[in-house]
Amino acid sequence: MAEAKRDKDEAMAIFTKFFAALTAVVLLATGAAAQDGYRITAGDVLRIEVLEDPNLNRSSLVTPDGQVAVPLAGTVRASGRTVAQVRTDVAAKLAVNFANPPTVFVAVESLGAATAGPATPATIDIYLVGEANKPGMLSVAPGTTLLQMIGEMGGFTKFAAKKRVQLRRTDRKSGKETVYQFSYPDIVAGTSAGGNTVLRDGDVILIPQRRLFE
Repeated sequence: MAEAKRDKDEAMAIFTKFFAALTAVVLLATGAAAQDGYRITAGDVLRIEVLEDPNLNRSSLVTPDGQVAVPLAGTVRASGRTVAQVRTDVAAKLAVNFANPPTVFVAVESLGAATAGPATPATIDIYLVGEANKPGMLSVAPGTTLLQMIGEMGGFTKFAAKKRVQLRRTDRKSGKETVYQFSYPDIVAGTSAGGNTVLRDGDVILIPQRRLFE
């Protein structure tokens, strides 16, 4: 008698857990459907659920480059896209790990600061690549110009092609990259106003290595 009661209690516990999980998934799917017209931006937090494997369920931040990390799927482009588009990509990348196509749900759990309000960020991140004395990422104040950034990075190495400094800027909505080229000697000589170019968060400054006899 006691054993039968124990089996009944275990069955009820399993059913309760399954029902709670199913309810959570349904609520997530409903929320995602309501958000399908919203365009995701960097700083948003996405809630990702995989019905077939709860271990993959998590909240993931959309990074400044517009990507979101998903276990077993790697990174997926999210910025400028709808939750439906992200959901399709995540499911496609996860499919190789399952015998049947997985059931994936994606919803915007919270909005990034840029979406939630007009507050100005305390700093912006600029990436320095190539022949800079301090390559890497530097966080600077909004409004920093190209010439000021050259000062922040400590100038150029002796191998820098100073006449071919590139500013690479990616539109977060379209993903399109625009490349601007500047000549540092012209900026110093005052014949170019390019040094006054105001940098934006995520800009990449690329300083190529000079060619022979350049």
